[in-house]
Amino acid sequence: MKSEQGFASPPCLMHELDPTFSGFPENQKDPEQERDVKRWRKAEREQLIKQRLAIPPDIRRQSNKQITAHLEEAIGDVKGLVISCYWPFKGEPNLHPFMKSLAALGGVCALPVVVSLGKPLFFRAWSQETPMTRGVWNIPVPQETAPVVVPDVVIAPLIGFDPSGYRLGYGGGFYDRTLAGITKPVRVIGVGYQSAAIPTIFPQWHDIPMDSVITEQGRVPLVAKKER
Repeated sequence: MKSEQGFASPPCLMHELDPTFSGFPENQKDPEQERDVKRWRKAEREQLIKQRLAIPPDIRRQSNKQITAHLEEAIGDVKGLVISCYWPFKGEPNLHPFMKSLAALGGVCALPVVVSLGKPLFFRAWSQETPMTRGVWNIPVPQETAPVVVPDVVIAPLIGFDPSGYRLGYGGGFYDRTLAGITKPVRVIGVGYQSAAIPTIFPQWHDIPMDSVITEQGRVPLVAKKER
C-alpha cells in the first residue's frame, strides 16, 4: 500500500504495527502499559470516528465555518508564516477555504507527508496549482516537485483531545515524532469537533501536548500549558 511518494497523512491503522517500528527508545517503554493503552485507544478511536462520521452534513458545514473563523482569529497575521494544514480524512473538519486563503494573505500552506514507518513527517508547500498525487488510503499529497518547508504553525487534526491538550490521533506517532525533532519554535494547534473532547487519552512518555485546541465552539481552555 506504499506509493512512490510515501504514505499520505494522517495515517490510520498504524497502531497495529509491531512496536519495533515506533522509532522510540526501548528503555522508555513499559510493554504491559503500552499494550493496555493501545487497546483502549483503539476502541476509543473507533468510537469517536464513528461518532464524527455521523454528524449531519448541514451541521458539519456550519461547524467547519465556525472552526475556520476561530482558527483565523487564533493564528492572527499569517504573513511570512509557513502553516501546515491537512487534507480532510474520515470526517475531519475541512479547512480548504483557510488553506486557499493563505497565499493571498502572505502565508505559505504546507501539507504533511509520511516518508516511511518510524520516521518523522516532512512538509511540502501546497497551493491550488500544486500537482497532487494519491498516497496510501488515497489521501492527496503534493508531488515531489513541491518545495519541502519547515512549518511555523502545525495544525493537527485530531480524533480526540483531553483537558491538558493531549491529542488522540490515528496511532502512528508521526506528529509526536515530528514535533520532537523540530528545532525552531513551532505552535501546535489541534483542530476538531467539540464532540471529540474526552477526559483523558492516558498520555504516555512520548505524547506531546498541543499548545491550543480549536473547535466549533472556539478556543478550548486547557488545564495547563505543557513544556515540550
